[in-house]
Amino acid sequence: MGSKSTVILLALVTGLAFTPFVQNEEIKPDDPFFAPFHPLKAPPPMRHYLVVGDRLAICGDSITEQKKYSRIMETYLTVCAPELNISVRQYGWSGEKAPGFLARMTNDCLRFKPTIATTCYGMNDHEYRAYEDRIGAVYQSNSIAIDEAFKKHGARVVEGSAGCVGKTPTWVGDRKATVQDLNMNLCQLRNIGLQVAKRERVAFADIFWPMLVEGHEAQLKYGTNYNIAGMDGVHPNWAGHVVMAYEFLRQFGLDGDIGTFTVDMKSKRAKVSPGHELLGFKDGELRIRSHRYPFCIGEGDVSKDDNIHSGTMLVPFNSDLNRMILIVKRPRAGAYKITWGDESKVFKAQELARGINLAQEFLVNPFSDAFNKVDEAVAAKQAFETDEIKKHFHGDDGKADMEGTVLREEEERRGLVAAVKAAFVPVTHTIKIEPQ
Repeated sequence: MGSKSTVILLALVTGLAFTPFVQNEEIKPDDPFFAPFHPLKAPPPMRHYLVVGDRLAICGDSITEQKKYSRIMETYLTVCAPELNISVRQYGWSGEKAPGFLARMTNDCLRFKPTIATTCYGMNDHEYRAYEDRIGAVYQSNSIAIDEAFKKHGARVVEGSAGCVGKTPTWVGDRKATVQDLNMNLCQLRNIGLQVAKRERVAFADIFWPMLVEGHEAQLKYGTNYNIAGMDGVHPNWAGHVVMAYEFLRQFGLDGDIGTFTVDMKSKRAKVSPGHELLGFKDGELRIRSHRYPFCIGEGDVSKDDNIHSGTMLVPFNSDLNRMILIVKRPRAGAYKITWGDESKVFKAQELARGINLAQEFLVNPFSDAFNKVDEAVAAKQAFETDEIKKHFHGDDGKADMEGTVLREEEERRGLVAAVKAAFVPVTHTIKIEPQ
């Protein structure tokens, strides 16, 4: 059965109005590789989808259980948007399909009263075979049920698609299925998820299409050893998880303005944006105490898929979500050396007048040590959350006494939450501006 007849059949079975593939598709790169795919146009991000005090549940399968994109998200929300005071739990479960999460979400997730949730299913749901109508129907009905359960309990949802497959995994469900067959299946499920999101009036995070496009183009640029979908073809390394985190964070409607520092070289005055304190500006040295951090990228080989820096080169992470801007007005020289921490770079006066993004230009900077401490605390908390659910709620403890187990585990988790908050401290830093 062709792709158009598949969509028509699903629409008749489920009552959803599907837009024909020939209309309203994503723009495809001019490369024959993408010709068979028909991704429907994804909606733009909703504005201000996060609200102050939200309790975020990050739900998904083993890719979520890797605790990489979920860690990027939580660390970002903690240090880049602290004014929102978002609390986070991750619920990754290896091998899980949408029906599996639906069956456990009341016990594992809804008991903690999330106010917003991200879902990322479809990889296991597609059964690692060519698309069949029954696969789409099961995925669709369970996705709707998950969204409606969240909404019934007062939670907003970001419906996320699965990513792409990079090569045939060893556990493929159909040995005859090609990598293209698997990705065509995942594209179908992506389109179904998009239509579910529209029907349910929830946000939609397109993970599949950016990963397919950026992964293919990265291989053309860096070689076939660059695997956005991971060494096994399914579980991404850090670069792929940056793409995932970026897509989910975009859907929260975050503005990405971490801070703006403006100096006037003629009047010798300076000002800083909210979240930062101006301690002084004298002899070209700008001293600031910051209560918001940039997301610290760290150094890494962009031709390798094992680092965050590489991921930020695949999507506009820094320009959209990670802007700490230095503006130098009325410069008195043609160029200036900017020193921030242990690193120095020279910029033309015109660049500085427009504003440079410190977070992008200085991958290691005065925030890096403090940022890493927060990130490590987040990693420890999320690791506990996996054990809390899988080993205790669904282990012997939970079978014997679920409510008592929850109380004991939550007491320990509170200490890990406190450790994240304790690690996030103001950072005092100096920016030196020297004429060249």
